Amino acid sequence: MKPRHLEKTDSGYKVYLYIFYICGAIMLSTLVFGVYVTMIEWIENGTYVMGEAIHNTTIPFENFARVSTWIFFSTIIGWYSVSRIGWRRTAGNKIVGTKMALLQLMLLGFSIITLYEVIYNFTVLNAQITAGVIDGMVPDIDRLSVAYPDPDRPWNLVFATKVFLAAFIISTHAFYLSIKPRKSLDETGIE
Repeated sequence: MKPRHLEKTDSGYKVYLYIFYICGAIMLSTLVFGVYVTMIEWIENGTYVMGEAIHNTTIPFENFARVSTWIFFSTIIGWYSVSRIGWRRTAGNKIVGTKMALLQLMLLGFSIITLYEVIYNFTVLNAQITAGVIDGMVPDIDRLSVAYPDPDRPWNLVFATKVFLAAFIISTHAFYLSIKPRKSLDETGIE
């Protein structure tokens, strides 16, 4: 059986479309929740820790899954669903030449930057855990943050690691899709 692209007439197309809508709803609701909680914290304290409220909130019940995990999951699954249902918009000769070269360089750059951020955040997280253990106190890993790039607005390290890991996976997959040989629309046999 010759592999082919997913078409609108395939039963799997609607599955990917509905999964994308569910992932989009999860991402939108977590964005609204995160902005709301961060604004409240900013108004009350004059500072906030980026991602701390999102990472330390569990849904649907205690000790099940953190909101940051839902974001991580939904962005990757949502991206994959989009890449399966949206192939026609980029297939064939729709993006070629200079535009494709610039797109590939941009995606490669995003992959490199997000890989660096994952390694940086993970290294700082491990260093803070180790420093706490050496001092005789195991730190609350979910509350560790780094005051970078702005001391008034630090990032929760676990949240930052998850966000940049998802961005790395997505940008690397997009780069892979942009360089792999693509079928033209004519080769699929569907108009």
